[in-house]
Amino acid sequence: MAEQKNEMSFLGHLEELRWHLVRSAAAIFIIAILLFVFQKEVYDNFLLAHRRADFVTYQFFCDFFTFFGFDSTFCNVEFKDNLISLKPTQQLMNAIWSSLILGIIISFPYLLWEIWRFISPGLTSKEVNKSRGFIFIASFLFFCGIAFSFYVIAPISIHFLYNYQITDLIQNNFTMDSHIGLVTNMLLGVSILFELPVLVFFLTKIGLVTPEFLKKYRKHSLVVVLILAAIITPPDIASQIIVAIPILILYEISIKVSKMVIKKQQKNEQKNTRV
Repeated sequence: MAEQKNEMSFLGHLEELRWHLVRSAAAIFIIAILLFVFQKEVYDNFLLAHRRADFVTYQFFCDFFTFFGFDSTFCNVEFKDNLISLKPTQQLMNAIWSSLILGIIISFPYLLWEIWRFISPGLTSKEVNKSRGFIFIASFLFFCGIAFSFYVIAPISIHFLYNYQITDLIQNNFTMDSHIGLVTNMLLGVSILFELPVLVFFLTKIGLVTPEFLKKYRKHSLVVVLILAAIITPPDIASQIIVAIPILILYEISIKVSKMVIKKQQKNEQKNTRV
């Protein structure tokens, strides 16, 4: 009977996990369908926004360099040719795929909430109270990464790549897949990297990471960050450095977070030994 009870308990957990996954998938698909319905607005105002000369980042850099008396190509941003579609189904498939990716991005806080709902029954009341801010902090960092990549990394990278030309004998004719893929990869890649402090928090909690470990491998982490920046950004040094700087700052914050976790664990151990 005990074995049957344990088996039912395990199956019950699987059933509960299944419904969490179903609700998460449903949220993604509902948002994706809405985005697909309004695909023209999504493409014009978001995915293709960096192809407009009046994009806010271009205007900012133009005013910034002009204020200091420097000439800047950001004051003369121009995209002459439209993006091209090479296959009959390319636009449709791109719209479906982009809607799904943006659906995941927009529903990210809800996905975290579903994860927390699945995990929270196994936590103590103190752990539940302490973890309530997890969804807010993780979502805040995620959307900071989205904003940083959308307003900083993407426009700088697109401006550089669209104007880069080896010789006049080569003409740039970019496809819509290449442009949309570039934007969405940067959005997801940078936003996930911004979750570093949250990841370090949990790794420290389970004893896989310590502040001393993070400090010891600080130089190695710099190399890893530069490699990751090279993967999620175009192959220009400026974009890679711009991505690397906030990630390195987040790495230093992660060290502080790891220290805080260790201190709390040590205090709890001292209290337990006194009792």
